[in-house]
Amino acid sequence: MLRVKHLMADKESGGEVWFIEAEDPVLEAIQIMADKHIGALPVMRGNNLVGIVSERDYARKVILHGRSSAETPVWQIMASPVVTVTLDDSVHHCMQLVTEHRIRHLPVIEKGQLIGMISIGDLVKAVIDEQQQTITQLEKYIVS
Repeated sequence: MLRVKHLMADKESGGEVWFIEAEDPVLEAIQIMADKHIGALPVMRGNNLVGIVSERDYARKVILHGRSSAETPVWQIMASPVVTVTLDDSVHHCMQLVTEHRIRHLPVIEKGQLIGMISIGDLVKAVIDEQQQTITQLEKYIVS
């Protein structure tokens, strides 16, 4: 069964985790997301994960309310509490979480520390790859 640890091993970020501090301005979070081509950032207070902020949060809680991106701190628009996963969680379980909670990003926690993020895109790709492998194996079995 495919697990989060397999997805993390395949990620292109090289193990780097981008995040934003809760007191930082929303504009800084949006700039990081744009620069890194990502849709969400974990929000930290020191070493503690306190929330997650996404482009969707920005659109709905800053733009639509006429707030200033440069003056609004991230903690005012972040989603909290955060749904997290561990390296041993299955892809199936993660798919259930994103569906149930209507979210697109899951921070990965190991020994109480943030070690990465997976997205619904990572999960869908993993499911498609696994299904393709099963199809290929069945085709080989049928032919032989």
